[in-house]
Amino acid sequence: MSPSESSSPQPDPTAVPPADGDAATPAALTARAPHVPAERLVAEMVPPPRFQGARFDTYIPDAKQPSQAEAVQVLSDFADSIEGGRAPEKRRWFARKPAAPKGPRGVYLDGGYGVGKTHLLASLWHSTPAPAERKAFGTFVELTNLVGALGFQQTVRTLGEHRLLCIDEFELDDPGDTVLVSTLLGKLVDAGVALAATSNTLPGKLGEGRFAAADFLREIQGLSAQFRPLRIDGEDYRHRGLPDAPAPYDDETVTRTAYRTPGASLDDFPSLLEHLSTVHPSRYGAMCDGIEAVCLTDVQAVPDQSTALRLVVLADRLYDREVPVLTSGKAFDELFSEEMLRGGYRKKYFRAISRLTALARDAGALVADGSR
Repeated sequence: MSPSESSSPQPDPTAVPPADGDAATPAALTARAPHVPAERLVAEMVPPPRFQGARFDTYIPDAKQPSQAEAVQVLSDFADSIEGGRAPEKRRWFARKPAAPKGPRGVYLDGGYGVGKTHLLASLWHSTPAPAERKAFGTFVELTNLVGALGFQQTVRTLGEHRLLCIDEFELDDPGDTVLVSTLLGKLVDAGVALAATSNTLPGKLGEGRFAAADFLREIQGLSAQFRPLRIDGEDYRHRGLPDAPAPYDDETVTRTAYRTPGASLDDFPSLLEHLSTVHPSRYGAMCDGIEAVCLTDVQAVPDQSTALRLVVLADRLYDREVPVLTSGKAFDELFSEEMLRGGYRKKYFRAISRLTALARDAGALVADGSR
């Protein structure tokens, strides 16, 4: 799908000459404002590329955290309990109502950042004995976007034909969306759909038990009995035993690397933030189609909460697609103000910092390749 052009500033190809005569001018995310049809939103509700190979036997539990190995076993059993094949046919008028399945119809993975919740959720999706078209996997934001695109009743009809719905990063900070999704999940449970969800314990509440689980079960109201909370303890694997993220590079290094790297994009950070305000977050994934590396100059602290939340969504889409991010300017741990990191959206900001840091580490290889 070809992105439409916008009037946002483009990279200046004369700012830094390419490293060699064959280097192509990099793409610009600020030139992309794709249209995404609703059918694509449904078709793309599968584990993202980063987790296409995720399986229970590729999850490496931390030996110091027994809850991780326990989670693998519980989820594996849950996958085996889900009916495969087609959704049940509609009952005839006088047919006896089928017996409700025994036990909870959902699991909720409760834990902090980087303990492997998304890996486990994707493993559940892959291990459930149903064809791909009968399973759905998406973030909370992607699910609300789907309702916006299809309408509530059509979303119920579409997802009601599934055997499993996995929701990553369930968000508890928007009461309206939470009620919407809670109502949707109630309809899907009635249709026999099994559910699984994750969200993050708030940073300030780590070590205080099941804070996130308690919030989740309260917010989904009448559905709480359908979910079994599953605590997963541990430290962020993205930083476990690894060196700190590399410091930002200078503008010239970032620009030269963008010209030298096939499929790279090159944008200045303030212009990209401005452009994100003109593109619906449901289209950020499509905006990254074909991009192999994101190069950003002049990274600065984000100016306000709305901008910060849009950047979080972009960070998630880049992380899902394993797109390295090379930057100049401020480090990623300086993106969000102290006030933001103490506020109600702080779990999103900490997740974005964690994921962008991992992508920045991946981007170091692009610079190293060019220095040989």
